Formats: sequence, structure tokens, C-alpha cells
Amino acid sequence: MYEQKTKETNHSVIEFIEAVESPKKREDAYKLLDIFTETTGHEAKMWGPSIIGFGSYHYKYPTGHEGDAPLVGFSPRKAKISLYFATGDTKREELLQKFGKHTSGKACVYVNKVDDIDVDVLKELITQSISFLQDLYPTT
Repeated sequence: MYEQKTKETNHSVIEFIEAVESPKKREDAYKLLDIFTETTGHEAKMWGPSIIGFGSYHYKYPTGHEGDAPLVGFSPRKAKISLYFATGDTKREELLQKFGKHTSGKACVYVNKVDDIDVDVLKELITQSISFLQDLYPTT
């Protein structure tokens, strides 16, 4: 049976950020921590060894696979900062057009530094992603 790899842990978010090698990435991680905490209203939690997540939702696919995931999150990785939003949300693409310098994959948006992006658009992306997931996976 499938075992979910990325689970919420009790590890310290601050200790994780403090261990980030690059002083600039560490500074950006603290900026993002403030932005995500303020925008979501959720306390930051570590998910797996390297994702800082906010809130959570329970998903269940038609295949029967199910699990828990953060509503939104980020990770100050060595190469770029990964921002985690909902997949499948068409409004995300609209917002990304005004976001600033980034690249994106299926679930992640990658940025070099916070100074490259529009923080107001980031807040909209966070709010939109949470609304999308809460509509898709309503809590009972």
C-alpha cells in the first residue's frame, strides 16, 4: 500500500529556516513566513523535511488514494524558492501573468527571490489556492 511521504511533522519551522545556508534565502524565507501566516491565518508547520505548510486538507482521488496536504506552502531550496499552490486551478494562470519573474510546474511556482515578485499577487495566489481547495475538498 502507498505510504504518503510528505506528512505534517513537529519539527521547528524556525530551526529549519535558520539552517538555510544562504543568508538572502533565509531572509526571504522569513518574509514568506510572515506573508503566508498573515494571509492564511494558519500557523506554519513543517511537512516532511523541507516544506513549510499552512493549513491542511484531506484529499481522496477516484482511484481510492487519499491523504493530507498543506493548503499552501513554500520551501527555500538551494536553487530556487518553491511555492506550493493547488493544481488544476485555472485562475492561478491568470494571476501568474502579473506575478513577476518565475517559472512554474504542475504544483509548484519557482522564484529566485521575493524581490522578483509582486507580493500583492502572491497574497492573491495564496487566497485563491485555498478557496479552490476548500471548494474541491470541503470539510465535513
